[in-house]
Amino acid sequence: MNLHHVLGSVERLRILDSPAATASGVARRLIGSGRLAQALRGSWLGHPVHPLLITVPIGSWIASAVFDVVFTDVAAARRLVAVGLVATPPTVLAGWADFPLLNRRQQRVGLVHAVSNFVGVVMFTLSYRAYRRERNEAARRYTMLGLAAISVGGALGGHLSYAQGAGMFRWQPVRAVTHRSPIEHQRAA
Repeated sequence: MNLHHVLGSVERLRILDSPAATASGVARRLIGSGRLAQALRGSWLGHPVHPLLITVPIGSWIASAVFDVVFTDVAAARRLVAVGLVATPPTVLAGWADFPLLNRRQQRVGLVHAVSNFVGVVMFTLSYRAYRRERNEAARRYTMLGLAAISVGGALGGHLSYAQGAGMFRWQPVRAVTHRSPIEHQRAA
């Protein structure tokens, strides 16, 4: 099985066009186009912020599984799940700020990416609740399901960024892409 082909098949799912258009409109209305949108999109940084922010929840949740399963430190695992959950809202906002800027095929992938990650967040929320109630085996199961869901979401996010080029060179001139002036680039093409 070619994983790239599987991921690429999502961008051909035309059935996602209507929900993606709705999501794009909602994101556009909620986030707008002002300073907040520019900050969340990373104009100050020169590239999208969302890929940077995802490292905190993903890293926390992977570490929580390690602390639970390998070190049997349930308290640390619970705290790490909480850190990931606290880091999720700004990560989601940054992703939704980028969503209206995507083309149709990218929005299809972005929508499935978001839904998969939403399932993961629900699983980690249930994991945290189970840890708080000292139902550690249930918490461990929810953590593993959450990791599976965000792995799918992460693979789709990688496809969106690297295979589809979402957000690439949004603020850089052609020179950043080719190390040539825009005129030299047009002549070479």
